Amino acid sequence: MRRPVIGIMCANEVAARPVQSVATRFIAPVTQLCDATVLLVPAVSDAVDARAVATVLDGLLLTGARSHVAPARYGGGPADEGAVVDAERDAVAFELAEQMIARGKPVYGICRGLQEINVLFGGTLAATDTSGRHHRGSWDEDYATLFDHRHAIDLIDGGVLAGIAGHRHLTVNSVHQQGIARLGASLAIEAVASDDGLIEAIRAPGCGADVLAVQWHPEWDVAHCAGSKAFFALLGESLRAASAARQ
Repeated sequence: MRRPVIGIMCANEVAARPVQSVATRFIAPVTQLCDATVLLVPAVSDAVDARAVATVLDGLLLTGARSHVAPARYGGGPADEGAVVDAERDAVAFELAEQMIARGKPVYGICRGLQEINVLFGGTLAATDTSGRHHRGSWDEDYATLFDHRHAIDLIDGGVLAGIAGHRHLTVNSVHQQGIARLGASLAIEAVASDDGLIEAIRAPGCGADVLAVQWHPEWDVAHCAGSKAFFALLGESLRAASAARQ
């Protein structure tokens, strides 16, 4: 059986010059744990024919990024002060995810990816609590310090993450400034933050494709967190099933 092919979404780097960026840490567990071949998808709308790309891919991973989903995508007002939006990332991610789901192919999301999936299904986003529960407040710290910011979550009974993780209560990292305000239509909650109830994981049952996303960064601590291991285990299963269907 051939290795499944997964598209990993890039972002436009927040820099003085246009640069397509995706951290290697998103690629490594997909390669090592899911045994997948990775194709990077640029966040450049003119460069991506979503219909053609969706035909080639077996799955799609919507990665985290420092930018926010443009509020216009979910009927919001102006972007929060100091927030950076990435309209090109929005354009490619939303269209490609829609094309993948229409073909019954898996779409998984991490951090911004969860927010994109929620908006794709008609949900909304809002700034998270400013007390430091979910983000240290600055992107200027080193990554080890940023991703060491952790909090407890509760996995929902009967959810796919709880079923494979074997635990109901986990501690996960937290590096985000926005979260789900209104849950998208037909989405199911997979996990919530123990302290403030923020939605930490979602899936889309009944849409004809495997759609799962988490608000934390499983690629950072997959070796130590049961929920993160579960995320990539499920991604691997979804990719293999999609690939087998194309044999």
